[in-house]
Amino acid sequence: MNLILAFALVPFLYFVTPVDAESPCLECFRAAQEELTRCLDNAISQEDKISCEDKQQDQAKICENGECKLERDERDKSIETLPEKK
Repeated sequence: MNLILAFALVPFLYFVTPVDAESPCLECFRAAQEELTRCLDNAISQEDKISCEDKQQDQAKICENGECKLERDERDKSIETLPEKK
C-alpha cells in the first residue's frame, strides 16, 4: 500500500514546484490526501482500500489538470514576459 501511495504522490512532486503555502494547487492535493486518509480509516476490505486509492488518484489528476495547470500556465506566462537583459 505504501508503494501505491508513493506512486500517487509522484505526479504531485513532479508538477508542483515549491510554491506559496496558499497555492490552490497545493491545497487541492492536500484535500485529496486528507480525503484518502479519511477513506482509508473507514475502509473495511482490501477492495475498499483500493477504491479509496483510485479516488485519490482521480482527484490528483483533477488537481493536475485544473489548479496546477492554471498555476503552471501563469508561471510560464510571467517568465515569458520578463524583460530580457541586454
